[in-house]
Order: sequence, then C-alpha cells, then structure tokens
Amino acid sequence: MKTKILVIEDDNAISELICMNLEAAGYGAMPIRDGCEAEKFLKSENAGEIALALVDVMLPGKDGFALLEDLRRAEIPAIYLTAKNDVESKVYGLKSGAEDYIVKPFEVLELLVRMEKVLKRTGRGRERIVIRDVVIDTKEHSVTKGGVRVSLKPMEYELLVALAESKNVAFSREELLNRIWGTDYMGETRTVDVHIGQLRKKLDFYDVIRTISKTGYRLEDLETMETG
Repeated sequence: MKTKILVIEDDNAISELICMNLEAAGYGAMPIRDGCEAEKFLKSENAGEIALALVDVMLPGKDGFALLEDLRRAEIPAIYLTAKNDVESKVYGLKSGAEDYIVKPFEVLELLVRMEKVLKRTGRGRERIVIRDVVIDTKEHSVTKGGVRVSLKPMEYELLVALAESKNVAFSREELLNRIWGTDYMGETRTVDVHIGQLRKKLDFYDVIRTISKTGYRLEDLETMETG
C-alpha cells in the first residue's frame, strides 16, 4: 500500500504537477482544491489513511492556516506550500504547528526531500521499499535480494535509500554528494560514480539506476510497490 499524501491546492496546474510527481515517486496522491471540502474530508474516517498533507495557504472556502486545527485533530502532519514568502507568514505557520513551510515556486526534488524528513520525524516514513526482488527495510537498515541479505557499505546503503525514496527523480552528482556525504565533504563527485557502480553490481540494478546525461542518476522502476 502506497503512503498517501493529501494535496490541498486550488490551482489546478500546480495540483496536477504535484500529484503527478508524487505518484512517480511512489506515493499515493489525493488532491482537494477547496478548504471547506478539505475540512469535510479531514472529519471523515478516510482521513486516517493520510500520512502527510501539503497545504496551500490561500484557499477558497477555508484558508490553509484555518485548516491546521482540523489537520491536528486528524493527527496529520502538514507542510505549507505558499506564495506568501514574508517572514511573518512563515513564523505564523510554523508556530501554529506546521512541520515545514515551502515558498512557491519550488523544486520537486526539494519538496520530496523535505517530505521524507517530515515523514521520518513523525514516524510515518516508509519502512519497506520493494524494487523488483530487492527489499529495503529502512527500520532494520537492511537490504535483501530474492530473500538473501546483501551486504552494503554504509554510504552505499544511504545512497540507495536516497534514490529509492525519490524514484524516477533525477539527482545531480553534487546533490547526492551533499546529501549523503555532507556539504563539508572535500572529495570529488567521482565518489558517487564508484558507489553507484557497486550498487548496480551487487543488486543487478544496471537497468534500474540510470545515468542521466550531463546530470547524474535516477532510479527507475515504474512497477515498484512500496509499503509503510
């Protein structure tokens, strides 16, 4: 069962873009485009299936700030997505209880990374990611292929998880280097290439981890089934 994300956004183009990217990354996306409709949903039994809400501030019917109390009652963490980039709005949103505040326009990769951090922090992260015959257990920090445990070095494991959590999203070598090895790492991007080579060899992921010309890498597997 996919991790379900509630997308409360009234702009059709933005909502469709977010939902499309969430689905490509392995999530289940549920769009709602009106604040009052969102309030009604959050009071229903189906709200219990939602792991995280992405909420626009300026909504018809009931604005995003006003919806936060309904989200709290439903025990759904929220990230605000808004064009309001003034400090006062950011402070108000975060003090009101939102987990994060992202100003439009934003990069999809940034959104996915911030989502994963919130999901992990709130105990709603995906515990198992299944790609073909490979199972990544993020709780146990283990990887199996065909039921047989695969020995990965710490950085190989972290790299695999980063790619698998945002599958079908292209990462540059610099992004992967900063995310896995840290911004203080003084090594070369060649380090990423070496670790990718090891993952491909150990997991037979030659056609799963794709090289993106002049960019970096992307983990592709449209039939991935993920459970949390």
